[in-house]
Amino acid sequence: MTSIERTAYPQFKRLTSARVLHVFFTPTAEEIAWAQELARSPEALFALVLALKCFQKMARFPSAEEVPEAVVDHVRRCLGLAEGIEPDHGATSTAKWHRKKIRARQGVTYDKDRARAVAAGAMEKAALAKNNPPDLINVALERLVEASLELPGFTTLDEMATRIRARVNAEMFTRIYERMGADGRQRMQSLLTTTGPDGKTLFNRLKKPAQRASWARFRKQADYLEEIDALGDTGAWLEDIAPTKIADFAGEADAQDADTLSRYGPVKQLALLACLLHTARMRARDDLAEMLCKRVAANLKKAKAQLEEIQQRQRTVSERLIGTYRTVLEHLDPDGANAGQGAERAVDAVRQAGGFAAQLADIEEVAAFHGDNYEVLAHRFFKKDRAVMFDLVAKLELKATSRDDSVLVALEHARAHEAKRRDFIPLPPPVDAAGGVESGIMFASGNWRRAVTDRRRPGMVARRHFEAMVFTYLAEELRTGDIAVIGSNEYADWSANLLPWEECEPLLEGFCAQVGLPPTAAGFIAHLRGAHLDAAAHLDAGYADNADLTITEDGTPALKRRRGPGAPKAAEDLAAAIARRMPERSLLSIVARTAHWLGWHHHFGPASGSDPKIKDPLGRYSLAVFTGGINVGPYEAAKHLSGISARELSMIRNRHIDLAKLNAAIACVVNAFAELDVVKAWGDGSTVASDGTQVDTYIDNLLAETSIRYGGVGGIAYHYISDTYVALFSRFIPCGVWEAVHLIEGLLANTSEVQPTTVHADTQGQSTPVFALATLFGFDLMPRIRNFKDLIFFRASPHLIYPHIDELFGERGRNVIDWELIERHWRDLMQVAISISEGHLSSATLMRRLRSNSRKNRIYKVFREVGRSVRTVALLRYLADSGLRARVTAATNKVETYNAFSQWLGFGNNGVITHNDPDEQEKLIKLNTLLANLVIFHNALDLMEVVRTLIAEGWPITADELGAISPYLRAHISRFGAYATDEMGVEPEAFNPELKEVDFTVLDLAA
Repeated sequence: MTSIERTAYPQFKRLTSARVLHVFFTPTAEEIAWAQELARSPEALFALVLALKCFQKMARFPSAEEVPEAVVDHVRRCLGLAEGIEPDHGATSTAKWHRKKIRARQGVTYDKDRARAVAAGAMEKAALAKNNPPDLINVALERLVEASLELPGFTTLDEMATRIRARVNAEMFTRIYERMGADGRQRMQSLLTTTGPDGKTLFNRLKKPAQRASWARFRKQADYLEEIDALGDTGAWLEDIAPTKIADFAGEADAQDADTLSRYGPVKQLALLACLLHTARMRARDDLAEMLCKRVAANLKKAKAQLEEIQQRQRTVSERLIGTYRTVLEHLDPDGANAGQGAERAVDAVRQAGGFAAQLADIEEVAAFHGDNYEVLAHRFFKKDRAVMFDLVAKLELKATSRDDSVLVALEHARAHEAKRRDFIPLPPPVDAAGGVESGIMFASGNWRRAVTDRRRPGMVARRHFEAMVFTYLAEELRTGDIAVIGSNEYADWSANLLPWEECEPLLEGFCAQVGLPPTAAGFIAHLRGAHLDAAAHLDAGYADNADLTITEDGTPALKRRRGPGAPKAAEDLAAAIARRMPERSLLSIVARTAHWLGWHHHFGPASGSDPKIKDPLGRYSLAVFTGGINVGPYEAAKHLSGISARELSMIRNRHIDLAKLNAAIACVVNAFAELDVVKAWGDGSTVASDGTQVDTYIDNLLAETSIRYGGVGGIAYHYISDTYVALFSRFIPCGVWEAVHLIEGLLANTSEVQPTTVHADTQGQSTPVFALATLFGFDLMPRIRNFKDLIFFRASPHLIYPHIDELFGERGRNVIDWELIERHWRDLMQVAISISEGHLSSATLMRRLRSNSRKNRIYKVFREVGRSVRTVALLRYLADSGLRARVTAATNKVETYNAFSQWLGFGNNGVITHNDPDEQEKLIKLNTLLANLVIFHNALDLMEVVRTLIAEGWPITADELGAISPYLRAHISRFGAYATDEMGVEPEAFNPELKEVDFTVLDLAA
């Protein structure tokens, strides 16, 4: 049976917060009046109102045992009933009549047969693309709610999902099996056979990524691609199977070893192997393309380094040439002292300097490398890689993703002359371009064209230089997506994943309403332009009063540094008192206790989607999270743990835990953390907001004003928002542009209840396409901006002149936003955004293709133009608002503290992740993030208990003081020593989420 916790089936949480009670279980006056007309006794009134509120929240009638006592007490208080009165409908017929009235009021129909039919139909359709039973149940729930049908019992839906999934998958497995044919099935079966002296199977090799891009491994990877391609045409075998199903089936095969997979039935076994082989073939092509790009980048880096060395050496030669030239000029000066004998003495000076030939040679050498023209040196470093690179492109099927295929034409020309040994070959054939027919090397820069051509040989190119140029531009266009690798994944044609505009149009209005953008091109332009003009006008109007900002005559802005106010003495004393009284905890006990409380471990399970059949799943999953979170491998961990073997730990981490399940477990912890009373001190909204409106609950404020550092379902981090903390998400990813890209990708996949709207990133997270992406999804990207002096401020209009800040925008008529370009390609923007929203395209995949300047990609150009406007607005706001600057700095600094805390927890292997597999690297990072979440959650509970004790002893504690306490406490936590697993089975007492001893209503977010 599927765990109900892994689905969206409505149920009561273990913890029912005051916010939930207030929002969902408080009856209105009209509802009470309606119930009073139907109920004849206080008990019946109580039962009817309670059933109504539960049905509104859950679309079903829960049993009396399910309803938490907190909900019952809350409804009783709202009705003003005495403590002794219990809900009771009376006769069974009355209870049925009450339910009928509630359904009629809510517009919901009770029809078991129709509900089963709707659920089954939804699951049948979803099972073609989704594999896990929880996903099928969730789809059915959505359709039942849309159809206004009362939800069936969970066991009914679970049985249905299991049966339908098994049948649909069996049909898919049979189709794949039959398409293989006898030869294909025999080749698939051979994957599980041990080959070679190392006793390894090819099945094990399929699961591993390529190693570092050395040329020895490059050839080995190319041979590997040829080997797995020979196993069969998986594209034909898997035709009409959804990519998501292929990925799930491949994941299930990947989670097994050869021994366990050999125990599967032959049809399912070979179908899973075919899916794994298909993903391995795509990954092998990705790996080769990545190797090529990295090798080209390394060669160009060496060429640039050699150019610098040459220019260093030539400084002496240049000085000597200048000295000789000065002497020659002095002798040839008609007004000089030696005017009559100038020519002879000039010749003597040249001879003394080494002679005419030597001087001309020095001049030629200096002239050859006087600028940033490393291109003339690149061929030296491509020479040893030449054969392998030609070998590689012969194995990859490449295609241009636009009409401009000039680089591929040049590549074919180079391949056609690969066997030639002469230094010069003909120019590649001309290509058709938008403006007419162009030379076959017009795609290259001026430096490259000068490097490959020689005026003494018109119509010819230097072969070695030409080959280096072609591979350089091939790698560049692979990175930008202008050239795709057929049959790959990361380097496939990303534009093929875009939804057709005909399918986007019906979704447009809903998407724009969700992200807060106008649904028309004109409205979108007006929205961007208005924000741009307002930000510039605001900064200009307030410039005279802006004591921190000065703008020099050349337009360079400068900001004065400000020191933070620091923590109040009372808060420091409180922090010290709390730190002294925090109870000692071991990491392992923290993990186990939170599993008992929150049930986050229910999100883990086998790759098949079934529930785990292992003994003591809570204990086993707790150990897996603990050992993975501290970055210790299974075999090393087993030496320090009793009751579990290294093989068991390895099996659980490999087969039962993946990134999606880790994200779900993390979201579970984040949701629970957001319900703690202490979080009110770290972001309470039960006071007046900055615009003067009343914010009823703290969670409402989180939804409105949450800022975020790293995106997605990651660690609970804390940021100052108006001098208060808020609970956020964090994800460990590289700094810079990719940090911003991945945090937005994580935010789009965020399933927790806290939905941030503002994104903070480091200084490098300022790529204009990233700003555009954030805007399209309703996020306010506010990076820490250290190098704002070097950035270009763009004008919204060439005709506007600002009295005080005009120098910021540079020369008038330049750096103006091209609104016509944005309007012309607005549909392309929306098509990309909706495709990402609907899951057809990853934003990380998109940004990977937009991270560098593409001459051909219209999507890049419009993203860049939108980003220029949005980034300029962010810069203008940053310069105008000292409070915003303080908030951005505080937000980024707080998460740096979080990063240090998570690194402190991941002490194994000195904090170094030794896996080469990117998926395994991310899994270990997420395990560390989950561990950090659990510790922070437990710290918050312990902190609250200490605060209760201090208040009971007479210590006056205010909400502001509590808000200054960091939850990253570590002195009381034991990381090392013997790990006692016996304490994991002891269920702790229920935790208390409330802190009524502290008055949080005094918090003021506007402070």
